[in-house]
Amino acid sequence: MRIPAHSVCTAIRDDIVSGVYERGGRLTEELLARRYGVSRVPVREALRTLEAEGFVVTRRHAGACVAEPTEQEAADLLEIRMLLEPLGAARAAQRRTEAHLKVLRGLVRLGQERSRGGRSDDLRSLGGWFHETLAQSSGSPGLTALLTQLRHKIAWMYVVETPAAPAESWAEHAAIVDAVARGDAERARSLAAAHAERAAAAHRPRFRPQGHRAAGRDRVRDSQHAVNTVGLRH
Repeated sequence: MRIPAHSVCTAIRDDIVSGVYERGGRLTEELLARRYGVSRVPVREALRTLEAEGFVVTRRHAGACVAEPTEQEAADLLEIRMLLEPLGAARAAQRRTEAHLKVLRGLVRLGQERSRGGRSDDLRSLGGWFHETLAQSSGSPGLTALLTQLRHKIAWMYVVETPAAPAESWAEHAAIVDAVARGDAERARSLAAAHAERAAAAHRPRFRPQGHRAAGRDRVRDSQHAVNTVGLRH
């Protein structure tokens, strides 16, 4: 069975975001193919996609390497998200389906329950699912893809501090869903903009001091990591 390139791409991207590969580290096709249990063809295609997304760069005499974004590039991503998320919420108010609303309300209910109960372990993943569903509710595949890519890159470049009062964040989510359910695009946009601005303040860059290079930067974990072709997000 030929493993789809997008599945390999998702696996490599996830490992870049989680820090398996050092920024600036080389990504050789042979090593990646062995690690994910695939041939070099889907690896080559995946690297081209990741280069277009900004996770990978091609360097003379080195080949494919993990990108090394600057602080300014990271700051720009937060600003872009603060512009696009309100647009997505406004579009969701105009185009959402009942199925979207059901999922959004369910996520809000779960988030609020866990916030009240002090169960914060999975609040971050619930928040990610909420924003992903809200983007999908916009009815715009292009906008959804942009927001998904932004979430990946921001997770790679930033550490997010746990909110001191998670219940407030989920109250904001609930208000956005109410506006979306009523079809009030301007209120949904305004609430999403305020929420995105407050969320941005909790982001701290992962940058290391300039000039720092870890020894053995070309190495990754020795164990093989076969691609899971079921349920991979892309």
